[in-house]
Amino acid sequence: MAVSYEIKVPATSANIGPGFDVMGLSLSLYLTVNVHVDTEAPTTVAVAPNYNVTISYEGDNSSGLSLDPKKNLITDTALYVLACNGFSQFPRPTTARINNSIPLGRGLGSSGAAVVAGVVLANIAAELNLSQQRMLDYCLMIERHPDNVAAALVGGFIASYLADDDQSAQIPATSLSEAERVRREREEKAAAANPKVLLPPEKICRSVRLGCSPKIKAVAIIPRFELATSKARAALPESYNPKDVVYNLQRLAILTTALGSETPDPWLVYGAMMDKVHQPYRMHMIPGLPEILATLNPDNTPGLLGICLSGAGPTILALAVSNFDEIAAKIRAIFDRQPNGGVATGYEVLDIVSEGTTCIKKN
Repeated sequence: MAVSYEIKVPATSANIGPGFDVMGLSLSLYLTVNVHVDTEAPTTVAVAPNYNVTISYEGDNSSGLSLDPKKNLITDTALYVLACNGFSQFPRPTTARINNSIPLGRGLGSSGAAVVAGVVLANIAAELNLSQQRMLDYCLMIERHPDNVAAALVGGFIASYLADDDQSAQIPATSLSEAERVRREREEKAAAANPKVLLPPEKICRSVRLGCSPKIKAVAIIPRFELATSKARAALPESYNPKDVVYNLQRLAILTTALGSETPDPWLVYGAMMDKVHQPYRMHMIPGLPEILATLNPDNTPGLLGICLSGAGPTILALAVSNFDEIAAKIRAIFDRQPNGGVATGYEVLDIVSEGTTCIKKN
């Protein structure tokens, strides 16, 4: 007999203009993992060659992804969480059938979604009963930027920050619930038995959900080339002009409230989504981005609220309240007329979803 689950993790868009490494949106494009756990098989001790898990992919966005549990980001993350809880492999034979609708390397949180899926996979495979906060702690030991993983796990429009080492100190056991006390004892026992296991600190990240008008949709214009996050990060300077930092802080403060208005003010949002911290340094890697940011605005593009680079790019995210297909067409036209034959693109009109990652038991 097998117990089946469906894990569903949304795509995300990080930064949203001035909120570099701070803000993220959860979007209606999903990584789905259908999991089957053989509950009648005995719990195994020896590490099997495949760590007692079998992976398969279906659908698009799977080309080149490894089926080796230690090389696949989803199962490797799960194995890390399992090791932190005393398991050298999946405790019972497990299969994971993965369908990923999130384009890889496009700035829509594909790696963050895989990490979240891996943590949830470990949680159900070993019946760890981890809280959402503890799952987020585990996610951030793999994916150190909270904007994507917090939005993917929690859902909605999220602001987050990583706690300093002194802020993420162990919470006294006396303040824990019984379930959290048992969880901590299990983790500490596993760490004592295997000193190489690095447990995540408690509450490594703090996050809050911000208001976002239900009238807003996200128009994602997706170039048909990948841009590695590491390459986009390498383009950033080591230090910033204080005026540029103030510029972003001013807009960030406005944007966190402006998007929550029932009927958002287009020009208020448009100005608040401008940025001087990351987009100017990444312009040269995305042909068409300078023209897109400089020419489209709420006056000449009805329904538009603001435009930004989605995460590290190359996807362009346009927040809008109407005329979604028309907005996509204008942005795609700019990509089309770039030198050397233009830049091929696709697009998606996505909801900003309030529900983050879900895990449904199917039988």
